[in-house]
Amino acid sequence: MELFGLGIVSIGLFIGFGLLIGILFGFFGMGGSFLVTPALLVLGYSAPVAVGSGLAFVFGTSVIGALRHRDHGQISYTLAAMMILGMTFGIEIGTRIVFLLAELDSADFVISVLYVGLLSAVGLYVLRDTRTDDTAVKTDRVATEVQAIQLPPLVSLPGGGTVSMWIILAVGLGIGILSGSLGVGGGFLLLPVMVYGFGMPAAIAAGTSILQISVSGAFGTFVYAQSNAVNIPVVAALLVGSALGARMGASATLLVDEADMTGYFAVILLAGSIAIASKEVSVAYSVETLETASIVLIFGTTVLVGGSIIRASIDALRKNRERESQPPCWQNRL
Repeated sequence: MELFGLGIVSIGLFIGFGLLIGILFGFFGMGGSFLVTPALLVLGYSAPVAVGSGLAFVFGTSVIGALRHRDHGQISYTLAAMMILGMTFGIEIGTRIVFLLAELDSADFVISVLYVGLLSAVGLYVLRDTRTDDTAVKTDRVATEVQAIQLPPLVSLPGGGTVSMWIILAVGLGIGILSGSLGVGGGFLLLPVMVYGFGMPAAIAAGTSILQISVSGAFGTFVYAQSNAVNIPVVAALLVGSALGARMGASATLLVDEADMTGYFAVILLAGSIAIASKEVSVAYSVETLETASIVLIFGTTVLVGGSIIRASIDALRKNRERESQPPCWQNRL
């Protein structure tokens, strides 16, 4: 039985996957597109459809987050406008690259290789960051070096720093190219750039990042949809699951220390990299076992990390209830 071109089992799979991605989004603040696009590639969707659907998912998940940050006054609209300008041009360039590669029949391979490199690099960086305690020092040093480039006009940012407009536009252009060619919102790149590079407070950087992702995701979705490269039923199923998962993940942040789970985040990035590499090897050498392993790996690690967050939340709730149920010390003395 099929519904909107998808079998019932596939719909359930995508809703469940969306639920887990939503948990990660609500907990870590990342949009999840870095998992959606690789998962679609592993499942055999073409590179343009995987990228376009990933951007559509980014747009759907980020709109709600942007509205929430707006209500808390955690958005720098000046920075967002300049970044969006650069990202818009970058997305157009990235999109043209993908369709050019598709015409050359090499899009799937090139996009997969880029994802392997990107997920590996970010995963290793996050893993290293969890093992070091000099984050504050590193942040101050990088931000000072970026702000020392006094190329006018300069833009005043929250946190008291000033950054050249040309640096902001260049960063937006580069991330836009990655977004348009890989189907990622760029949140996992935008957030570190604004915190480490621009010296912005983390909360405002997160809100500004999500607003930029909303606008760039909408533009990217429109561009890919014009070429029928957005699978709407898949995106809809993912969004249904992520809507519930995001609430669960956000609630978990009140119970679980994010630092305790960051290592799991690095693992899921590295697992995604290995899964895509396995998929490409299986295609090149017709090894069905590797293809199955790639699917199990990318979905299995997502289940593992999402389940770990839920389990940690349940354990924290249980401890809180036990603590509340214990009588005060003065009563034990009576």
